[in-house]
Amino acid sequence: MKQINILVVEDDFLNRRLIRKVLVENNYQVFEAKNLKESLETLERSIPDIAILDINLGDTEQNGIYIGHLIKEKYAIPFIYLTAYDTPDIVKKAINTTPTSYITKPFKNVDLLASVEIALQHISGVEKPKPFLVVKDSDYNVKLPVNDIDYIESEGNYLMIHKDQIVYKIRSTIKQVMDEIPQSDFVQTHRAFVVNKNKIKKFSQKELVVNGEIIPVSKSYLTQLKMDLLKSNGNE
Repeated sequence: MKQINILVVEDDFLNRRLIRKVLVENNYQVFEAKNLKESLETLERSIPDIAILDINLGDTEQNGIYIGHLIKEKYAIPFIYLTAYDTPDIVKKAINTTPTSYITKPFKNVDLLASVEIALQHISGVEKPKPFLVVKDSDYNVKLPVNDIDYIESEGNYLMIHKDQIVYKIRSTIKQVMDEIPQSDFVQTHRAFVVNKNKIKKFSQKELVVNGEIIPVSKSYLTQLKMDLLKSNGNE
C-alpha cells in the first residue's frame, strides 16, 4: 500500500512537533514547513497527497489561507486548515478556498486523524498535476513533464535529460531522479541510463531504440527490463 505523504505548514515548533508525532504514529509520512517559502520549496520537490495548513503564520498577506489558495489553483490536492482563529471573517475566507476540513486549536488527536481520513476520500476524485522535473534551459529553469522525456543519461555529477533531440542538464544522480519520476513509466537499462518505457520502439539483449537513439542494455538490468515491458503490455 502506498504511504500517504502529508505536508504540515505550521510556524510554531511545538505544534508542528505534536502534529508530526500524531501523524507518524499512524503511519503517515510527514513533510514540515513553517512559512510560505518553505511550503513552496517542498511542493516543488514533491507534491504531497494532503496538506495541513495553520492559518496564522505571522504574515497576514501570506498566511495559511493564501497557501491554501495556491494549492487549490496549482497543485489540486486536498488540504485542511488548523487554526486558533474561528471568527466569522476568517472562517468565511477559509471556506472560500474549499478546504476538506477546518479544525480549531487546541485539537483532539482523533479530530485531526478523522480530518485526514476525510481528505483521503477526496484524492481519487482529484485530478493531480502531471509530474515534472525542473531543468535548465539556458539561463532559465523550466518544468519538463516527465512523460515528455525520452531517456536520461548520467554524465559525471550531472544528468542529461533527452527529449525530442533536445538535451537538458541537471545536477543530480540516477538514484535521486528515480525517486522523483514514476517507476511505472521508467526503467533503468544501464548504470548510466534510464528510459521512458512508453518511448521504447524495439530492444535486444544488448540495446534498445528510443526516438532513433540507441541505448545500451546491461546484463544486470536485462531481466528487469523484460519484466517491466511485459507488464506495460499487459502480459503479466
